[in-house]
Amino acid sequence: MPLSKKRTLTQYLIEQRRRFPQASGELNALVLDVSIACKAIARQVALGSLAEVPESWAAGEVNVQGEVAKPLDIISNLMLIKQSEWSGHLAGMASEEMAAPYQIPAEHQRGKYLLVFDPLDGSSNLDVNVSVGSIFSILRAPQDVIDSGRDVTEADFLQPGAAQVAAGYALYGPTTMLVLTVGNGVVGFTLDQSLGEFKLTHPDIRVPEDTQEFAINTSNSRFWEPPVKRYVDECLAGRSGPRGKDFNMRWIASMVAEAHRILMRGGVFLYPRDTKDPAKPGRLRLLYEANPIGYVIEQAGGRCSTGRQPMLGVKPSALHQRIGVVFGSKNEVERIERYHHDPVTREAPAPLFAERSLFRD
Repeated sequence: MPLSKKRTLTQYLIEQRRRFPQASGELNALVLDVSIACKAIARQVALGSLAEVPESWAAGEVNVQGEVAKPLDIISNLMLIKQSEWSGHLAGMASEEMAAPYQIPAEHQRGKYLLVFDPLDGSSNLDVNVSVGSIFSILRAPQDVIDSGRDVTEADFLQPGAAQVAAGYALYGPTTMLVLTVGNGVVGFTLDQSLGEFKLTHPDIRVPEDTQEFAINTSNSRFWEPPVKRYVDECLAGRSGPRGKDFNMRWIASMVAEAHRILMRGGVFLYPRDTKDPAKPGRLRLLYEANPIGYVIEQAGGRCSTGRQPMLGVKPSALHQRIGVVFGSKNEVERIERYHHDPVTREAPAPLFAERSLFRD
C-alpha cells in the first residue's frame, strides 16, 4: 500500500473507539497528546549536539534514581508533561525523572486517567548516536480520585501491569516509530516527516514463539543466579550443546531498541535479578519500563516475566520499584521460568578434583 494510503494514528484510534460505542474518546485524545510530545522529542533527539540547551542544564542533575540526568532527559520530561497536563484527560502523572507524582495544575480540568512514563529510555546512548525512545503506560485513576478530584498519591499508581488500558513506546532511530497497544493487539506507526503524521506501517505485530537470539549484559555474568547462568551457558554451547542449535547474542543497552528488535523478528531479553547489589531486586523500573513493555510484548503474543512469575501480575509496592525482567519469544521465556522453578542441581566435580585412591583411608 502506498504511504499516502496508509491510515494515520488518528484514523486508527477512531476505528478502535467504534468497538466501544459508549467510549468518551478521552483515551484517544490522551494517546494523541502523547504522540505529539513524542514528535517534539524526536526532533530534539535528531538535533543531537546542535540542540540549544540552557547552560544550567549542561552539567546534568541527579534524578530520583541516583543517576545523572542528561539535558535531553529533562527536556523530554517537560515535553510530555506540558503536552498532556492541559487537556482534561489526566488525574495525574508519574515519571522516572520525578520523585513524586505530578499534580495537574489547578487551572486545568482533571480527568480519569493516569499517565506513567520514562521520557527518554537509553539516554546514555545519545553520545554515540544509538537509538533511544520514550516509554508510556496509561492506567485508570481510582474511582475516588475521579469522583473527588483530589490530588493523586503514590498509592494511586501502584496497580499491576494487567490493569493498563494502553501502553507503548516511541523509537527515535533512523525513522521515528510509535508502537502502541490499546488492548487489541500491537500496531506500529512510522512518522511521515513530510506530513508530520504517524502512519500505520505495521498493522499486526507478532512475536515469534521460537527464536535463536538472546540479549543480556554478559559483563554481569559473575553475579547471575544459577538459572540464568544455566540458560545462557546452554545457548552459548550452540549446536553441540543441550539446545542443539546455534544462538546469536545481542546487547544494545537501550530497552526500547531491544524490545523493538524482538517485536520485529523475535528473541529474548534478560535483565535479571542478580547479586551485584543485594539491595536492588533488579535494575529496570516496574512501572515505567517493565509493565508497559511487558503489556506490548504480551499483546503481540510474547511473554514477559520476572523469571519467576508473570510480570503483569506483580503488585507494585513503590513508585520507583525495580525488578528483574525477562521478555520476548514465549517458548524461551517459559524455559527460563522453568529453570527458576527447578531445584538447583550441583555440577559434578571435574575429574582433577575427584576423590582418588591415593587419598582414601
